[in-house]
Amino acid sequence: MTTEQPTATITTSNALAARELEWAKNTPELLSEHATINHGIIRTRFPPEPNGYLHVGHAKSMNMNFRLAFEKLGVPVEQRRTIFRYDDTNPDAESPEYIDSLRRDLEWLGWTPERTTYSSDNFQTLYELAVKLIKKGLAYVCDMTKAEMEAQRDLAKRRSAAMAVGKDPDAEAPIPSADILPGRNRDTSVERNLKMFEEMKLGLHDEGSMTLRLKMDFESANPNMYDLVAYRIRYTPHPHAGKGWCIYPNYDFTHGICDSLERVDYSICTLEFETRREPYYWILWALDMYRPKVYEMSRLNLEYTVLSKRRLLKLVDAHYVRGWDDPRMPTISGLRRRGYTKEIINKFCNDVGATRAMNVVQMDKLSQVARLTLADTTRRAMTVLEPIKVVIGNFAEVTAAAGEGGLTFDVQNSPTDASLGSHSVTLTETIYMDSDDFRLDEDPNFYRLTPGKPVGIKYHGGNLVCDKVIKNGKKVTELKCHLDISEGRKKPKSYITWVPSDGLPCEVRVYNHLFTEPEPSDRWEEELNSESEIVHPNAMIDPSVISLVDKKGLDKWKSNQALQFERLGYFVLDIDTTFDSTTKEGKLVFNRTVSLKEDKAVVKKDDAESEQKRRRAEQQRNAAAARDKLLTIDPKDLFKMAPEYEGKYSKFDDTGLPTHLADGTEVTKSAKKKLEKERTKHAKKFAKSKK
Repeated sequence: MTTEQPTATITTSNALAARELEWAKNTPELLSEHATINHGIIRTRFPPEPNGYLHVGHAKSMNMNFRLAFEKLGVPVEQRRTIFRYDDTNPDAESPEYIDSLRRDLEWLGWTPERTTYSSDNFQTLYELAVKLIKKGLAYVCDMTKAEMEAQRDLAKRRSAAMAVGKDPDAEAPIPSADILPGRNRDTSVERNLKMFEEMKLGLHDEGSMTLRLKMDFESANPNMYDLVAYRIRYTPHPHAGKGWCIYPNYDFTHGICDSLERVDYSICTLEFETRREPYYWILWALDMYRPKVYEMSRLNLEYTVLSKRRLLKLVDAHYVRGWDDPRMPTISGLRRRGYTKEIINKFCNDVGATRAMNVVQMDKLSQVARLTLADTTRRAMTVLEPIKVVIGNFAEVTAAAGEGGLTFDVQNSPTDASLGSHSVTLTETIYMDSDDFRLDEDPNFYRLTPGKPVGIKYHGGNLVCDKVIKNGKKVTELKCHLDISEGRKKPKSYITWVPSDGLPCEVRVYNHLFTEPEPSDRWEEELNSESEIVHPNAMIDPSVISLVDKKGLDKWKSNQALQFERLGYFVLDIDTTFDSTTKEGKLVFNRTVSLKEDKAVVKKDDAESEQKRRRAEQQRNAAAARDKLLTIDPKDLFKMAPEYEGKYSKFDDTGLPTHLADGTEVTKSAKKKLEKERTKHAKKFAKSKK
């Protein structure tokens, strides 16, 4: 059987058309068999690897595989099927915790799969198919080291590049030894490879000593065709399959076969897998199995966050965040804990859609979907984040003037939807206002309370006048005031919210962007926002919410009670809450989901926010200064003089490339390659700065 690289052509036969290959063509027999089995059903699959928690990018994939793909194809609802598959071929990175979280997040988002499968359930079949490839002379057991494989791959790439421009590969990239290219094991006998693969399965060889590789095409322009590894040895129990295996199939070998076995029609992935199309179809062609259609869409890139599993894991392991469900994380669990409902996330994914165009989606789009959704469903409550005690000196007069209705006011839960009901708030002699609503200094652009400027009290309507300021050091702790309820009083320019004396103490966590840069760079850890979580431990909330915020109703796997804090934003009850509404004991914790639209009537900028912006600007200036300084360093001195590499290396070669770490350990070949890439990038920037 030959493995000649066919000419790629484009098909436009349907809405999910993409680059086509000769290997992708099904025989009439395979097409007939598939049609008979599926009976008109069109099937997709959602196959995450359980090596972390699902994130908003997976939500986009779910939306595509469970809904949008069918709509694009015009498939009737009754003919739509989607499989939820755990792509669990790497036991070193997977765990029962991740397996459980994937299922729960999918269910919470409202998707119902046709069935749930595991790639690991096909381990025996995959093994048998690997044996079939060996018998056909299309797979072999290889004992090349990782370094040798890297050298082999690099040599093949250079030879392919030479051929692509009409040059002689033997002159541009001569083969030093057949042991490297095509490799000392590639042309060994079927008998030898069957025997050694069985030995691998029986655990007779060390981890890393041998792999099973596919005999593909070293002359291909696609490096993914350079004899991919199909199996490797791992003495790690599998979280689902147990201890029965010590050889595990790789992703590229597994997922196409599972697609075919599960009778999938459309295998949808993201564009970074576009170059995996060749091995996907080569494997199915070599095994004479049904070939699903593959479609690659752009991945979701969202501002001010990262979606790389490796980086998300680093955020958790380095304790930059509270965990996978931290409200700053782009995980489904994190978004849910922050107060984003499934309706918000699914609506956002609908709006983003699915195309092949690469783009970065503004975080504001997600925030705006949240605002529009929560505005129609959340109940209002007055809250103060940094309380100042206010004593109303003429409270008896105010009470007497109130008449029969008293100082208890009926407030609609929603300003626009009376069907959501109402709640009561009572003005008391002592109330609490937010420190942001008071300033000692007069400012014509500040429309809230100052010693010389009254402010309206929401729901009561009187003008609050400051008579005396009590401070503890520089901090204002109490205001002695009176309420002007006289007829003909001047109408205030703004009204403030407040909490009565029996308000409930709570902790409020205000969340901002996780990163200071819209598109975090390779130095993403330096771009983390130190103000991404601002905690107000002494906040207070209107006591009318008491029946809504009991710990009994909390569940990390569902949307918890959401509230609109008037003038502050939309908030959600956090799972750290221990409050008992019966005893009024325990801690109340709220997370800000999203802010309200900017109040254009109030020009004053919050002092804490101003300080936060000042710090952020200072961080950005420092980062810019560090970048400018870096551009003064000659590329040959980069690893000796750049602050980020200071003290890391002890020896260097003639070009300045590190050869030994600070402890004397020799730098690995792969590490040298990465350092060389870093230096090349720096050299380009260095040269550009000198122009």
